[in-house]
Amino acid sequence: MSELRPILWSLISAIITIGISGYIFTWLLRKSVGWYLRWKTAPRRSTILAKVKLEEAQFQLSESKSPRLDDGSWEKVEKHAVGSAPNGKEADDEWEGVIGFLHPFCNAGGGGERVLWAAIKATQKRWPKAICVVYTGDHDTDKYQMLERVQNRFNIDLHAPTIVFLWLSTRYYVLSSTWPHFTLLGQSLGSLVLAYDAFSLMVPDLFIDTMGYAFALAFSKFVFPTIPTGAYVHYPTISTDMLGSLDTSSTLGKGLNAGTGRGLRGFLKKRYWHVFANLYSRVGGSVDIVMCNSSWTASHIRSLWDPVRTRRRKPHPVSVVFPPCAVDQIINAIPLDSESEATREPTVLCIAQFRSEKNHNLLLRSFARFLQSHSQSQQQQQQQQQQDPTNPPKLILIGSVRDAADATRVYELRLLAHELHLTPNHIHFITDAAFPTILTHLATASIGANCMWNEHFGIGVVEYQAAGLIPVVNDSGGPKMDIVVAWEGGETGFHASTEEEFARQFAVVMRMAGGDRLAMRQRARARAKAFGEEEFAGRWVGEVGKLVEMCGC
Repeated sequence: MSELRPILWSLISAIITIGISGYIFTWLLRKSVGWYLRWKTAPRRSTILAKVKLEEAQFQLSESKSPRLDDGSWEKVEKHAVGSAPNGKEADDEWEGVIGFLHPFCNAGGGGERVLWAAIKATQKRWPKAICVVYTGDHDTDKYQMLERVQNRFNIDLHAPTIVFLWLSTRYYVLSSTWPHFTLLGQSLGSLVLAYDAFSLMVPDLFIDTMGYAFALAFSKFVFPTIPTGAYVHYPTISTDMLGSLDTSSTLGKGLNAGTGRGLRGFLKKRYWHVFANLYSRVGGSVDIVMCNSSWTASHIRSLWDPVRTRRRKPHPVSVVFPPCAVDQIINAIPLDSESEATREPTVLCIAQFRSEKNHNLLLRSFARFLQSHSQSQQQQQQQQQQDPTNPPKLILIGSVRDAADATRVYELRLLAHELHLTPNHIHFITDAAFPTILTHLATASIGANCMWNEHFGIGVVEYQAAGLIPVVNDSGGPKMDIVVAWEGGETGFHASTEEEFARQFAVVMRMAGGDRLAMRQRARARAKAFGEEEFAGRWVGEVGKLVEMCGC
């Protein structure tokens, strides 16, 4: 035994030495990379700060010559900034740091982009001297074209001088098409490249991800431990529902990967997803402030991230910040009374980006089935005697087209419509619609449809309710848990899962008595008021205020 002691002590010493050496190496690596990036981007930072100051001075000069009325509806934003400084005072309105927003697809025109722009507007109102830097890969446009599109698409007016766009060159690495195999891991590792690209352009004082790149936030915390990080999570990259959907015997098996857990290939996929879920938990545990867009998203993020966040003693819990919806604008633009009810057409409206997970295929098949039963229904034939026979039920699909893949998807949907014998009298596609066009259809349609399984929130569903449409949505996710719920003593819409259920619910709405239908529309509108832009702005600046406190700059 005595002969083994020197060997054991040598092994222990070697392990300790390796451990200390590894710690020192990691410390030196993060320090050197962080120092290099700050040194490299310091000249650009100085140039940007000077340019912002110049543009702000020019703006103030032009405003003094022709002043405009400010949007008074945002006055409550300042009052909701719950963050407070360590001395107990309210967080400084004069804070003039740089907030970096990682959103590589900021010109996509979807619900996630509405969150980004509304967040920036709320930030500008709360901290008017702060600079909002958006890291984007949309090279096909410039700053003012981008802001004009924001105004036209979302009716959000931003203060241009304090917004800066920095153009990423590595967005390719987060495209799903770049990683045909091991897509989740590939895109997540690609976001590390994206984060390095962003910090090579400029190092911010706060770093906020608004697209779901948790690995990028972990990279930020590794290289810049003192920079506070925030995440607005639209959808967990992986969830317990996704893991369960692989099992054919599970009731969760309704997503794109439903039933793919069979055999050796399925077993390996399960193991891969579980390993990835563990990695996702670790990187998510590094984020300082976590905001989720719905109760469904928050429950999954808490189950994945909270154990690590607790070990790392993160003081602020995961919060729910419902995304901003144009509730007030829609309510002011669209009347909801017996007279407007008479102008509603037998139209099913779907507002959603043309992405595969939105499940437009299910919607088209459900509508085709509804049309078939509609023509055969004795009750509907009796109803048609009181209606214009030249005004048949219609399906209108409105959504943005981000790239060639989305355009191809629209083409495939048109082919499917032809196969289902849906003529132009029955179906209409509208791409990249401006907000006034959307309002027009919201004012005249009767039903708002959403077929996506486990939709994280559903901004379009809230817009349906605000406009007085009766929503028929997938029986899952945010629309089920937060939006289409009982309100004021009655239902605000309907849930469905299958082609048959959607078709049946369409028919139920179309056959409802006018008074009952109007009452449901009014309850739906009342529910929608919980998701307005003011509510989002107040919660957003409250959470970001905590990051400002942490910043110390």
